[in-house]
Amino acid sequence: MLGTVKGPISGKVIVMNVLLIGGGGREHALAWAISGSPALGRFFCAPGNAGIATCAEIVSLDIADHQAVAAFCKDHAIDLVVVGPEAPLVAGIADDLTAKGISVFGPSRAAAALEGSKAFMKAVCAEAGIPTAKHHRFTDPDAAKADIRARGTPIVIKQDGLAAGKGVSVAVTLDDAFEAVDTLLTDNQEVLVEDFLDGEEVSVFALSDGKTVLPLASAQDHKRAYDGDEGPNTGGMG
Repeated sequence: MLGTVKGPISGKVIVMNVLLIGGGGREHALAWAISGSPALGRFFCAPGNAGIATCAEIVSLDIADHQAVAAFCKDHAIDLVVVGPEAPLVAGIADDLTAKGISVFGPSRAAAALEGSKAFMKAVCAEAGIPTAKHHRFTDPDAAKADIRARGTPIVIKQDGLAAGKGVSVAVTLDDAFEAVDTLLTDNQEVLVEDFLDGEEVSVFALSDGKTVLPLASAQDHKRAYDGDEGPNTGGMG
């Protein structure tokens, strides 16, 4: 929730107009929290959803058109833009709005690449000495299948790009693995063939401005679609 912001002399509450980008459940949670702030003035959301409409003014705005978003912010005296989804962040919306003097809560294009490319994330882990599953990268399906055949199953196949919680297969048979390669390795795309690691997964969240780190809570995804860790691998389930 936005805190109460007071001026340096008067002590009065400074009211902030906010634009929230996104239209999913995560943005609904953000909208609910932001709407309770005593520092909030007008509150807009694009594209929003029916739930968010109870917390914010829904606006018809193409969030992929960063110039249009910037123009809306200028026209409506927006003090802060909060970006929920990964896709506009990977596309550089935070950079484009910041360049026009608009304050944004959300990572830059360079920082968002950690979410936008699994291959890039693996490279960062390797450079920083962060333990991660052994992997190989492929653009050729035959080479990927040869590697899978040599390593055996279970094995994990991941599509490189931003997959919105999808694009990962935990294959328990060679046929499953080969099918995943054919499905995920599309034109101009890359896959990672990764060692299967069995165990609990936890995500630890923190906010950072590049200098200071503010730890938040931890959480655990229910990755498989069905009970008993069965079905396709996905994100944000349950």
